[in-house]
Amino acid sequence: AAGRRTQSRGPAGGRALLLLPALLLCLCCRAAAERLRYAIPEELPTGSLVGPLARDLGLSPDQLPARKLRVVSAGKKQLKFFTVSEENGNLYVNERLDRAELCGESASCSVSLEAMVHNPLNVFHVEVAIEDVNDNSPTFSKAALELEVAEWMIPGSRFPLEMAQDADAGSNSLLTYQLTSNPSFSLATKERQGGKKQPELVLERALDRETQSSFELVLTAVDGGDPTRSGTVQVRVNVTDANDNAPVFSKSVYEARVAENVPAGSLVLRVRARDADEGSNGRVSYSFGSGPKGVRDLFIVDSESGEIRTAGPLDFEERSKYSFELEATDGGGLTDHCEVQIDVTDENDNAPEITILSLSTPVPEDAPIGTVVALLNMNDPDSGENGEVTCELSGEAPLSIVASSGGSYKVVTASALDREQAGEHRVTVVARDRGRPALWSRRELVLEVSDVNDNAPVFSEAAYSAYVAENNAAGALVVRVSAWDADAGANGRVSYWLAGGSAGAAGAAPLVSVEARSGAVYAQRSFDYEQCREFALTLRAQDGGAPARSSTATLRVFVLDQNDNAPRVLWPAPAAAAAPAAAAAALPFEVVPRSAEPGYLVAKVVAVDADAGRNAWLSYELLQASEP
Repeated sequence: AAGRRTQSRGPAGGRALLLLPALLLCLCCRAAAERLRYAIPEELPTGSLVGPLARDLGLSPDQLPARKLRVVSAGKKQLKFFTVSEENGNLYVNERLDRAELCGESASCSVSLEAMVHNPLNVFHVEVAIEDVNDNSPTFSKAALELEVAEWMIPGSRFPLEMAQDADAGSNSLLTYQLTSNPSFSLATKERQGGKKQPELVLERALDRETQSSFELVLTAVDGGDPTRSGTVQVRVNVTDANDNAPVFSKSVYEARVAENVPAGSLVLRVRARDADEGSNGRVSYSFGSGPKGVRDLFIVDSESGEIRTAGPLDFEERSKYSFELEATDGGGLTDHCEVQIDVTDENDNAPEITILSLSTPVPEDAPIGTVVALLNMNDPDSGENGEVTCELSGEAPLSIVASSGGSYKVVTASALDREQAGEHRVTVVARDRGRPALWSRRELVLEVSDVNDNAPVFSEAAYSAYVAENNAAGALVVRVSAWDADAGANGRVSYWLAGGSAGAAGAAPLVSVEARSGAVYAQRSFDYEQCREFALTLRAQDGGAPARSSTATLRVFVLDQNDNAPRVLWPAPAAAAAPAAAAAALPFEVVPRSAEPGYLVAKVVAVDADAGRNAWLSYELLQASEP
């Protein structure tokens, strides 16, 4: 059966009904500090249902794959006890829980966890209360109690007996005592500090050692569980002729404080009991009475001086208080008992522990400010200021850390990311407690930034000029252009296209072509300087992003003249192809007077050349003449 579940808000821990699932989903979005609480009995077998965690968080079965519900904890001990089903989101027992091992004699016992969901990333506090089951019987530290009673003791005399111990808690550990029926003795109890009862053997009538020198009784301790459990010890009463004074402790309860991590053999306190008798009957020795398991491994008592010293290492985080019984016995066998309470004080001996619960990497460079990139948990097992942790980021990065609920911290973007400026950010999380001296720990976070197509290609030149001699071969290289894109991958892969020309794209396209990958511009045909001396076109560089980004550059191509045209005589007009006689008759004829002086202008020849520059500079000479 599922554990009982309540929900609490804030430190007051009040009980309230669960909010509606829709409202819980809203709370998930704004990182509300709702807490879930379940209660289960201890010793449940593995696989037992604790509670419908996903349903209580407002998650439907269809949402579970996307939200990735799981439980996390800063302490490895807590995490091993529970698991979440990936199919239905229920919280189950993963390992048997023993309340006594977890919480000792504490009145309350619970295990704290964090439930983490993704998309969006959030964390919720879950507390599972472990209720005690009456699975431990009362026990006595000795198999038999030896008691010396003088024959002259008057009826009504009382003799303290050892108290039994029960590892359970609450009413399951409240003990009552019973004694086998005997006309000479009865049983009474004395209220002790903390509600415990001290059993006492009461003498009902005078004893005569010569008539009966010993009695065999059975003391039974019964706990308050349902059903009850019990434990017994044999009480042997020996009737003696002397020792009419029992030892008496100076206090019924001794209290002491000792710091954890003190070396073995350190003095904790000294108890003292006095006996009014003389000789061996007044000589007191000290020993352990009843107490929890493990006490004798941590403490030793000097039987003669009553000094209690440490025998092993004390750890505040394991246990902060020890309570046990000491027994003082005189040489005649009379005893007295006292209770010793030792409080272990905390020392700052644990550095904070940093646990990375989730790390979202890579993060797109266009992520908005405040995007959660990591979820951390800080835990310090120490108490008080020694366990109070502050957290900060070390290193230059556009990130900041903010506190969340339950000792969790969120690492968020503090400013815009730019992959082209920094494709990776490394920061160190430093957790420091408030102890004196403070202890700290650090953990490095590496955040990769993924590319977004936020940069257009940029040509190396805004305007290109190219010079090509006329009569070039078709396919000849005219010029090679290049553009660079700061983005990565497909976003930074540039291709080249013709965007238009001096007569528009249709006019320029037949003249040249551009190779998309290399940016090489090739002539589509042979150029003729006499027909086209220059032309301009627009090139476009486009990246592979979606949507794509592009930019343009102009290309001006100048055709260089070649001497590919012969001069053409305009006058005299060349004779048309005809018979030689006809051609001779058609030759131009000039009349020169006989009186013409040297240098007389006979005629003027006019010729042109379609080429340009030096190729069009003309010179004239006579090839033949009939007169000098």
